[in-house]
Amino acid sequence: MPIKINGIKVINSMFKKNTKHTQSDMFGLFNTLPERMKKKIEKSEEYTFYRLIFCNIKEDLFSKLYSDTKSRPNAPINAMVSSLTLMNRYNWTYEELFKNMEFNILTKIALGLDSIDKMPFCPAILFNFQNRLSKHFSETGEILLEKVFDQLTDKQLKTLKIKTNIQRPDSFAAASNIRNYTRLQLLVELIIRIYRILSDDDKKRFKAQFEHYVNNTSSQYIYSLQASDIPHEIEKIAKLYYSIDKNLKPSYADCEIFKTFERVYSEQFMVVQQKVEIKPPEQTPSSSVQSPDDLDATYRKKNGKKIKGQSINVIETAHPENRVNLITDVSTNPVNKDDSKVLNKRLDTIKEKSPELNELHFDGAYGSTENDKKCEKNGIR
Repeated sequence: MPIKINGIKVINSMFKKNTKHTQSDMFGLFNTLPERMKKKIEKSEEYTFYRLIFCNIKEDLFSKLYSDTKSRPNAPINAMVSSLTLMNRYNWTYEELFKNMEFNILTKIALGLDSIDKMPFCPAILFNFQNRLSKHFSETGEILLEKVFDQLTDKQLKTLKIKTNIQRPDSFAAASNIRNYTRLQLLVELIIRIYRILSDDDKKRFKAQFEHYVNNTSSQYIYSLQASDIPHEIEKIAKLYYSIDKNLKPSYADCEIFKTFERVYSEQFMVVQQKVEIKPPEQTPSSSVQSPDDLDATYRKKNGKKIKGQSINVIETAHPENRVNLITDVSTNPVNKDDSKVLNKRLDTIKEKSPELNELHFDGAYGSTENDKKCEKNGIR
Protein backbone atom coordinates (compact mmCIF):
# COMPACT_ATOMS: atom_id res chain seq x y z
CA MET A 1 0.00 0.00 0.00
CA PRO A 2 1.50 3.39 -0.96
CA ILE A 3 2.39 5.90 1.75
CA LYS A 4 3.04 9.64 1.38
CA ILE A 5 6.29 11.33 2.36
CA ASN A 6 6.48 15.10 1.84
CA GLY A 7 3.42 14.79 -0.39
CA ILE A 8 5.12 12.18 -2.61
CA LYS A 9 3.68 8.69 -3.03
CA VAL A 10 6.09 5.99 -1.90
CA ILE A 11 5.43 2.29 -2.45
CA ASN A 12 5.67 0.37 0.82
CA SER A 13 8.35 -2.29 0.77
CA MET A 14 10.00 -4.67 3.21
CA PHE A 15 13.62 -4.64 4.26
CA LYS A 16 16.02 -7.10 2.66
CA LYS A 17 19.83 -7.14 2.68
CA ASN A 18 21.73 -6.99 -0.59
CA THR A 19 24.17 -9.92 -0.74
CA LYS A 20 24.22 -10.50 -4.51
CA HIS A 21 27.64 -8.85 -4.83
CA THR A 22 29.21 -11.59 -2.65
CA GLN A 23 28.29 -14.30 -5.17
CA SER A 24 30.82 -14.22 -8.00
CA ASP A 25 29.45 -15.02 -11.49
CA MET A 26 31.96 -16.68 -13.82
CA PHE A 27 30.17 -14.94 -16.71
CA GLY A 28 29.80 -11.65 -14.85
CA LEU A 29 31.30 -8.31 -15.77
CA PHE A 30 34.57 -8.59 -13.79
CA ASN A 31 35.38 -12.18 -14.76
CA THR A 32 34.91 -11.49 -18.48
CA LEU A 33 37.42 -8.62 -18.52
CA PRO A 34 41.00 -9.10 -19.81
CA GLU A 35 43.58 -9.86 -17.09
CA ARG A 36 45.41 -6.55 -17.59
CA MET A 37 42.12 -4.66 -16.91
CA LYS A 38 41.41 -6.77 -13.82
CA LYS A 39 44.83 -5.87 -12.38
CA LYS A 40 44.26 -2.16 -13.02
CA ILE A 41 40.79 -2.30 -11.47
CA GLU A 42 42.13 -4.02 -8.34
CA LYS A 43 44.50 -1.05 -7.85
CA SER A 44 41.79 1.57 -8.49
CA GLU A 45 40.15 3.93 -6.02
CA GLU A 46 36.75 2.48 -7.00
CA TYR A 47 37.73 -1.09 -6.10
CA THR A 48 39.14 0.16 -2.78
CA PHE A 49 35.85 1.99 -2.22
CA TYR A 50 33.98 -1.26 -2.88
CA ARG A 51 36.07 -3.18 -0.34
CA LEU A 52 36.29 -0.56 2.42
CA ILE A 53 32.96 1.25 2.09
CA PHE A 54 30.37 -0.68 0.09
CA CYS A 55 31.08 -4.09 1.65
CA ASN A 56 31.09 -2.68 5.20
CA ILE A 57 27.83 -0.72 5.21
CA LYS A 58 25.48 -2.23 7.83
CA GLU A 59 22.20 -2.23 5.95
CA ASP A 60 20.31 -3.21 9.12
CA LEU A 61 20.64 0.43 10.25
CA PHE A 62 18.01 1.29 7.64
CA SER A 63 15.53 -1.52 8.34
CA LYS A 64 13.38 0.89 10.39
CA LEU A 65 12.57 2.79 7.17
CA TYR A 66 10.72 -0.20 5.74
CA SER A 67 7.63 -2.27 6.42
CA ASP A 68 7.52 -5.38 8.65
CA THR A 69 4.87 -6.98 6.48
CA LYS A 70 5.80 -9.24 3.60
CA SER A 71 5.89 -7.15 0.44
CA ARG A 72 8.15 -6.13 -2.42
CA PRO A 73 11.80 -5.94 -1.17
CA ASN A 74 13.61 -2.61 -1.02
CA ALA A 75 16.25 -1.53 -3.50
CA PRO A 76 19.79 -2.39 -2.28
CA ILE A 77 20.62 -0.05 0.62
CA ASN A 78 24.40 -0.39 0.28
CA ALA A 79 24.14 0.59 -3.40
CA MET A 80 21.99 3.67 -2.67
CA VAL A 81 24.15 4.89 0.24
CA SER A 82 27.31 4.29 -1.80
CA SER A 83 25.80 6.08 -4.82
CA LEU A 84 25.04 9.16 -2.74
CA THR A 85 28.59 9.03 -1.38
CA LEU A 86 30.13 8.80 -4.86
CA MET A 87 27.82 11.54 -6.10
CA ASN A 88 29.25 13.90 -3.48
CA ARG A 89 32.80 12.55 -3.90
CA TYR A 90 32.86 13.48 -7.59
CA ASN A 91 30.41 16.39 -7.43
CA TRP A 92 28.05 14.65 -9.87
CA THR A 93 24.53 15.71 -10.71
CA TYR A 94 21.88 12.99 -10.52
CA GLU A 95 22.06 12.72 -14.30
CA GLU A 96 25.83 12.20 -14.16
CA LEU A 97 25.46 9.63 -11.38
CA PHE A 98 23.08 7.46 -13.40
CA LYS A 99 25.15 7.89 -16.57
CA ASN A 100 28.23 6.60 -14.73
CA MET A 101 26.25 3.78 -13.11
CA GLU A 102 25.11 2.63 -16.54
CA PHE A 103 28.24 3.06 -18.65
CA ASN A 104 31.29 3.42 -16.37
CA ILE A 105 32.85 0.05 -15.46
CA LEU A 106 34.72 1.47 -12.46
CA THR A 107 31.50 2.95 -11.03
CA LYS A 108 29.81 -0.42 -11.45
CA ILE A 109 32.71 -2.06 -9.59
CA ALA A 110 32.45 0.49 -6.76
CA LEU A 111 28.73 -0.33 -6.38
CA GLY A 112 29.13 -4.10 -6.47
CA LEU A 113 27.47 -4.43 -9.88
CA ASP A 114 28.58 -7.44 -11.90
CA SER A 115 26.39 -6.96 -14.95
CA ILE A 116 26.86 -4.59 -17.88
CA ASP A 117 23.13 -4.16 -18.51
CA LYS A 118 21.51 -4.05 -15.04
CA MET A 119 20.87 -1.03 -12.82
CA PRO A 120 20.27 -1.42 -9.06
CA PHE A 121 17.54 1.25 -8.93
CA CYS A 122 15.98 4.10 -10.90
CA PRO A 123 16.05 7.83 -10.00
CA ALA A 124 12.55 7.74 -8.44
CA ILE A 125 13.61 5.00 -6.01
CA LEU A 126 16.72 6.94 -4.95
CA PHE A 127 14.60 10.08 -4.40
CA ASN A 128 12.11 8.03 -2.34
CA PHE A 129 15.00 6.68 -0.24
CA GLN A 130 16.17 10.23 0.47
CA ASN A 131 12.59 11.19 1.38
CA ARG A 132 12.46 8.29 3.82
CA LEU A 133 15.72 9.46 5.40
CA SER A 134 14.36 13.00 5.69
CA LYS A 135 11.05 11.84 7.21
CA HIS A 136 12.88 9.61 9.71
CA PHE A 137 15.09 12.52 10.76
CA SER A 138 12.14 14.90 11.20
CA GLU A 139 10.31 12.31 13.34
CA THR A 140 13.21 11.00 15.44
CA GLY A 141 16.15 13.41 15.07
CA GLU A 142 18.31 10.44 14.05
CA ILE A 143 20.61 10.90 11.02
CA LEU A 144 21.10 7.41 9.61
CA LEU A 145 23.88 8.42 7.19
CA GLU A 146 25.80 9.75 10.19
CA LYS A 147 25.41 6.31 11.80
CA VAL A 148 26.98 4.75 8.69
CA PHE A 149 29.88 7.21 8.89
CA ASP A 150 30.46 6.41 12.58
CA GLN A 151 30.27 2.65 12.00
CA LEU A 152 32.72 2.72 9.08
CA THR A 153 35.12 5.08 10.88
CA ASP A 154 35.12 3.00 14.04
CA LYS A 155 36.10 -0.10 12.06
CA GLN A 156 38.83 1.76 10.15
CA LEU A 157 40.30 3.26 13.34
CA LYS A 158 40.68 -0.23 14.80
CA THR A 159 41.97 -1.83 11.59
CA LEU A 160 44.59 0.87 11.05
CA LYS A 161 45.44 1.09 14.80
CA ILE A 162 45.04 4.88 14.77
CA LYS A 163 45.59 6.72 18.05
CA THR A 164 42.59 8.91 18.91
CA ASN A 165 43.74 10.58 22.14
CA ILE A 166 44.86 13.74 20.27
CA GLN A 167 42.43 15.37 17.82
CA ARG A 168 41.70 18.73 16.22
CA PRO A 169 38.55 20.45 14.87
CA ASP A 170 38.22 22.62 11.79
CA SER A 171 35.38 24.14 9.81
CA PHE A 172 34.78 25.35 6.28
CA ALA A 173 31.92 27.06 4.49
CA ALA A 174 30.06 24.69 2.22
CA ALA A 175 28.06 25.89 -0.73
CA SER A 176 24.42 25.14 -0.06
CA ASN A 177 22.95 22.46 -2.35
CA ILE A 178 20.85 25.11 -4.06
CA ARG A 179 21.22 27.80 -6.66
CA ASN A 180 22.68 31.04 -5.35
CA TYR A 181 19.50 33.10 -5.30
CA THR A 182 19.80 36.82 -5.45
CA ARG A 183 17.34 38.72 -3.31
CA LEU A 184 15.16 39.59 -6.28
CA GLN A 185 15.29 36.10 -7.73
CA LEU A 186 14.20 34.64 -4.39
CA LEU A 187 11.17 36.93 -4.31
CA VAL A 188 10.20 36.06 -7.89
CA GLU A 189 10.74 32.32 -7.31
CA LEU A 190 8.25 32.40 -4.45
CA ILE A 191 5.69 34.22 -6.62
CA ILE A 192 6.02 31.51 -9.29
CA ARG A 193 5.61 28.69 -6.76
CA ILE A 194 2.61 30.32 -5.11
CA TYR A 195 0.88 30.72 -8.49
CA ARG A 196 1.39 27.00 -9.22
CA ILE A 197 -0.67 25.89 -6.23
CA LEU A 198 -3.59 28.32 -6.72
CA SER A 199 -6.97 26.98 -7.78
CA ASP A 200 -8.03 27.54 -11.39
CA ASP A 201 -10.51 30.18 -10.25
CA ASP A 202 -7.87 32.08 -8.31
CA LYS A 203 -5.43 31.84 -11.22
CA LYS A 204 -8.01 33.58 -13.43
CA ARG A 205 -8.89 36.09 -10.71
CA PHE A 206 -5.29 37.17 -10.08
CA LYS A 207 -3.88 36.55 -13.56
CA ALA A 208 -3.10 40.22 -14.24
CA GLN A 209 -1.00 40.52 -11.04
CA PHE A 210 0.99 37.30 -11.62
CA GLU A 211 1.42 37.05 -15.40
CA HIS A 212 4.49 39.31 -15.53
CA TYR A 213 6.40 36.75 -13.38
CA VAL A 214 5.06 33.28 -14.17
CA ASN A 215 5.70 32.92 -17.92
CA ASN A 216 9.43 32.19 -17.44
CA THR A 217 11.74 30.88 -14.73
CA SER A 218 13.04 33.22 -12.04
CA SER A 219 16.50 33.05 -13.67
CA GLN A 220 15.11 34.13 -17.03
CA TYR A 221 13.25 36.96 -15.32
CA ILE A 222 16.49 38.22 -13.70
CA TYR A 223 18.57 37.95 -16.88
CA SER A 224 16.19 40.18 -18.82
CA LEU A 225 16.50 43.10 -16.37
CA GLN A 226 18.75 46.12 -16.59
CA ALA A 227 20.37 47.17 -13.31
CA SER A 228 18.43 50.42 -13.41
CA ASP A 229 15.14 48.44 -13.56
CA ILE A 230 15.67 46.59 -10.26
CA PRO A 231 14.42 49.26 -7.79
CA HIS A 232 11.21 49.69 -9.80
CA GLU A 233 10.73 45.91 -10.06
CA ILE A 234 11.17 45.45 -6.30
CA GLU A 235 8.61 48.18 -5.72
CA LYS A 236 6.09 46.30 -7.90
CA ILE A 237 6.90 43.01 -6.17
CA ALA A 238 6.38 44.61 -2.76
CA LYS A 239 2.83 45.56 -3.79
CA LEU A 240 2.18 42.02 -5.05
CA TYR A 241 3.47 40.50 -1.80
CA TYR A 242 1.14 42.80 0.14
CA SER A 243 -1.77 41.66 -2.05
CA ILE A 244 -0.86 37.97 -1.63
CA ASP A 245 -0.68 38.41 2.13
CA LYS A 246 -4.09 40.09 2.31
CA ASN A 247 -6.05 38.25 -0.39
CA LEU A 248 -4.59 34.76 -0.76
CA LYS A 249 -2.85 33.76 2.45
CA PRO A 250 -6.11 33.30 4.43
CA SER A 251 -7.24 30.59 1.96
CA TYR A 252 -3.87 28.86 1.55
CA ALA A 253 -2.27 29.33 4.98
CA ASP A 254 -1.83 25.56 5.48
CA CYS A 255 0.17 25.11 2.27
CA GLU A 256 3.91 24.68 2.86
CA ILE A 257 4.90 27.33 0.33
CA PHE A 258 2.74 29.92 2.09
CA LYS A 259 4.54 29.23 5.35
CA THR A 260 7.77 30.03 3.53
CA PHE A 261 6.12 33.10 1.98
CA GLU A 262 5.09 34.38 5.40
CA ARG A 263 8.65 34.07 6.68
CA VAL A 264 10.17 35.80 3.62
CA TYR A 265 7.54 38.55 3.73
CA SER A 266 8.38 39.37 7.35
CA GLU A 267 12.15 39.16 6.74
CA GLN A 268 12.32 41.22 3.54
CA PHE A 269 9.52 43.78 3.83
CA MET A 270 8.09 46.29 6.29
CA VAL A 271 4.78 48.18 6.26
CA VAL A 272 5.17 51.92 6.80
CA GLN A 273 1.95 53.97 6.94
CA GLN A 274 0.04 51.26 5.01
CA LYS A 275 2.73 51.16 2.33
CA VAL A 276 4.96 48.13 1.84
CA GLU A 277 8.68 48.82 1.52
CA ILE A 278 11.69 46.54 1.07
CA LYS A 279 13.97 46.44 4.11
CA PRO A 280 17.52 47.77 3.73
CA PRO A 281 20.06 44.89 3.44
CA GLU A 282 21.53 45.67 6.87
CA GLN A 283 18.10 45.08 8.46
CA THR A 284 17.75 41.61 6.92
CA PRO A 285 18.91 38.96 9.43
CA SER A 286 21.71 36.57 8.49
CA SER A 287 19.30 33.71 9.23
CA SER A 288 16.87 34.91 6.55
CA VAL A 289 15.69 32.48 3.86
CA GLN A 290 18.21 32.26 1.01
CA SER A 291 16.20 29.80 -1.06
CA PRO A 292 12.76 28.13 -0.85
CA ASP A 293 14.58 24.82 -1.41
CA ASP A 294 16.81 25.10 1.65
CA LEU A 295 15.31 26.98 4.59
CA ASP A 296 18.36 26.23 6.77
CA ALA A 297 20.83 27.99 4.49
CA THR A 298 22.03 31.30 5.97
CA TYR A 299 24.85 33.74 5.35
CA ARG A 300 27.66 35.41 7.23
CA LYS A 301 30.63 37.59 6.41
CA LYS A 302 34.05 35.94 6.51
CA ASN A 303 37.24 37.76 5.55
CA GLY A 304 35.11 40.63 4.27
CA LYS A 305 33.06 38.41 1.94
CA LYS A 306 29.42 37.46 2.33
CA ILE A 307 29.09 33.67 2.48
CA LYS A 308 25.83 31.83 1.93
CA GLY A 309 24.95 28.24 2.76
CA GLN A 310 26.10 26.03 5.60
CA SER A 311 29.22 25.32 7.61
CA ILE A 312 30.76 21.87 7.90
CA ASN A 313 32.61 21.19 11.15
CA VAL A 314 34.94 18.18 11.29
CA ILE A 315 37.11 16.54 13.97
CA GLU A 316 40.14 14.51 12.95
CA THR A 317 42.78 12.48 14.72
CA ALA A 318 46.09 14.35 15.07
CA HIS A 319 48.55 12.16 16.97
CA PRO A 320 52.08 12.68 15.55
CA GLU A 321 52.72 8.91 15.52
CA ASN A 322 49.73 8.15 13.25
CA ARG A 323 50.78 7.26 9.70
CA VAL A 324 47.34 8.36 8.52
CA ASN A 325 44.64 10.42 10.24
CA LEU A 326 40.88 10.00 9.94
CA ILE A 327 37.93 12.31 10.41
CA THR A 328 36.00 11.04 13.44
CA ASP A 329 33.07 13.45 13.57
CA VAL A 330 31.17 15.59 11.05
CA SER A 331 28.39 18.08 11.73
CA THR A 332 26.52 20.47 9.46
CA ASN A 333 25.40 23.82 10.85
CA PRO A 334 24.02 27.15 9.65
CA VAL A 335 26.97 29.16 8.37
CA ASN A 336 26.23 31.96 10.85
CA LYS A 337 26.70 29.71 13.90
CA ASP A 338 29.93 30.37 15.84
CA ASP A 339 32.56 27.60 15.78
CA SER A 340 32.76 27.78 19.59
CA LYS A 341 29.04 26.99 19.93
CA VAL A 342 29.27 24.16 17.40
CA LEU A 343 32.14 22.60 19.35
CA ASN A 344 30.28 23.02 22.65
CA LYS A 345 27.29 21.17 21.24
CA ARG A 346 29.42 18.32 19.84
CA LEU A 347 31.96 17.82 22.65
CA ASP A 348 30.00 15.17 24.55
CA THR A 349 29.33 13.25 21.31
CA ILE A 350 33.00 13.49 20.29
CA LYS A 351 34.12 12.13 23.69
CA GLU A 352 31.57 9.32 23.44
CA LYS A 353 32.92 8.32 20.02
CA SER A 354 36.56 8.60 21.14
CA PRO A 355 36.75 7.78 24.88
CA GLU A 356 40.57 7.98 24.74
CA LEU A 357 40.49 11.65 23.69
CA ASN A 358 42.41 13.76 26.22
CA GLU A 359 43.96 16.54 24.10
CA LEU A 360 42.24 18.87 21.62
CA HIS A 361 44.02 21.44 19.42
CA PHE A 362 42.01 24.30 17.94
CA ASP A 363 42.27 27.93 16.81
CA GLY A 364 40.85 30.98 18.59
CA ALA A 365 37.43 30.73 16.94
CA TYR A 366 36.64 27.65 19.04
CA GLY A 367 37.64 29.10 22.41
CA SER A 368 35.08 30.01 25.09
CA THR A 369 34.61 29.78 28.85
CA GLU A 370 31.82 27.25 28.29
CA ASN A 371 34.14 25.06 26.21
CA ASP A 372 36.84 25.25 28.89
CA LYS A 373 34.34 23.94 31.44
CA LYS A 374 33.06 21.17 29.17
CA CYS A 375 36.58 20.07 28.22
CA GLU A 376 37.55 19.91 31.90
CA LYS A 377 34.44 17.86 32.65
CA ASN A 378 35.40 15.39 29.87
CA GLY A 379 39.05 15.16 30.86
CA ILE A 380 40.26 17.01 27.75
CA ARG A 381 42.99 19.63 27.80
